[in-house]
Amino acid sequence: MRVPVGLRHRLTGLRHLVMVSRWWRGAAAVLAGALPALAFPAPGLWWFAYVALVPWLLLIRSAPDGRRAALDGWLGGTGFMLAVHHWLMPSLTVFIVVLAALLGLLWAPWGVLARSLLRGPGVGGPSPRRATAALAVLPSGWLMVELVRSWQGLGGPWGMLGSSQWQVPMALRLASVGGVWLVSLLVVGVNVAVTVLLVCRPARTPVVAAVLAGAVAAGAVWAWAPRPEKTGRARIAVVQPGVIEGPDARFARSETLTRSLAGRDVDLVVWGESSVGSDLTARPDLAARIASLSRTVGADILVNVDARRADRPGIFKSSVLVGPDGPTGDRYDKMRLVPFGEYIPARSLLGWATSVGKAAGEDRRRGTTPVVMTLPGGLRIGPLVCFESAFPDMSRHLVREGAGLVVFQSSTSSFQHSWAPAQHASLAALRAAETGRPAVHATLTGISAVYGPDGERIGQWLGTDRSTAAVYDVPLAEGSTLYLRFGDWAVYTALLVLAAYGVLAGRRSFRRPAPEPPVPPARTARESRERPVH
Repeated sequence: MRVPVGLRHRLTGLRHLVMVSRWWRGAAAVLAGALPALAFPAPGLWWFAYVALVPWLLLIRSAPDGRRAALDGWLGGTGFMLAVHHWLMPSLTVFIVVLAALLGLLWAPWGVLARSLLRGPGVGGPSPRRATAALAVLPSGWLMVELVRSWQGLGGPWGMLGSSQWQVPMALRLASVGGVWLVSLLVVGVNVAVTVLLVCRPARTPVVAAVLAGAVAAGAVWAWAPRPEKTGRARIAVVQPGVIEGPDARFARSETLTRSLAGRDVDLVVWGESSVGSDLTARPDLAARIASLSRTVGADILVNVDARRADRPGIFKSSVLVGPDGPTGDRYDKMRLVPFGEYIPARSLLGWATSVGKAAGEDRRRGTTPVVMTLPGGLRIGPLVCFESAFPDMSRHLVREGAGLVVFQSSTSSFQHSWAPAQHASLAALRAAETGRPAVHATLTGISAVYGPDGERIGQWLGTDRSTAAVYDVPLAEGSTLYLRFGDWAVYTALLVLAAYGVLAGRRSFRRPAPEPPVPPARTARESRERPVH
């Protein structure tokens, strides 16, 4: 049958309209997923984190089916990954889009879960029971996404939603109880509550009750959770040479700044990541110069060597403690490397990334063991390097091994005019609050920062425009936070919540009666008699 021309044109126009609508919806999903990045430094709109997921959740809820919800989850996750890692674009160029899209797939199941709980089985809103369940299940699902992408091979836990609350005292207290994981649960839970209040009027009473119960629990944490007990103070100096080209010039500037600390009664001097460009065993002249500085200042100096080791093959990034007599023998080799920046995963397959960006031309080698170093005055320090400050378990392990101060040596020199330096500097606040120990974040080019045992900021940040040496009076502490004792219990709780929801959902599906096969309409006796016989 021939389709009339007018109808054909109408069908073509309708198809075009549907395609345009899908493109606009996809763009809206990417944008909605990117919104939470505004809660992190440098914008620092921490309060926005509690509503930033609402547009994304509303969009997912409006999906016509589970397949579209999965797509909205994937595109939103891609937008989030691009937003919190946008500063990598100069280094990875178009490859960052590929990585963001791959990691964004982690949010596809979360999108299906969000649609199921926020929309319900029909076209209307969810039942009060289902909407209330969303308050526990959706934050748990989000936490599983953060857990998976926290694996070092996938880039590590950069941009965990709870990290956006690094300057909120209540959030830092929660971190001391359940780590940054518990803070992420809280933030996502508030977003889900706001969404439910907007779309499900019958569920407003139980949701408001749940929110009030959460507020009471947070108040109880504030009042009764163990706090670190202050035991004294240490004077820690941070040397930040600034943007200087070449390892020799950088070393000379650090040397000059360190010499200015003479007579200031410091207990430790910390240099940033890659502050020394040659192995000190192969360059005894450099070791002698640092030892001379140690004698001048009257304190050990923690430097960071980025060089090929003399005693084994390969390039290592190592924290090395140098005293008045030279290297003390305390050395920590970086264990978790930055994908593409310090090594290329599956280089035989992805080595082409070096041709389109600034990916590592040669893989750095990994250390195998965390190290706790002891200063002459008895203070024990635990060094970590660069984005190892993003991993809660590493700081926790060092403190459980006896570290009274956690030191992060970083650089961020390649990302001076982006949000990366501020976001990186903020992570140490969470690590301090989780462990109940002060943390020092020392960089080559800024931002350098120091935090007390509660995660509170000590002194001023050293911005990316500074070339200086600064001394901080850092309060020391002892005792154990709940996170230090029990670790990632919030993650295990989220796993149990998801498992319980899966079991209940499976039982409901199993018990739901199968649709009966269609029964042909009954014929009357008269219809049977009147039916013609062929």
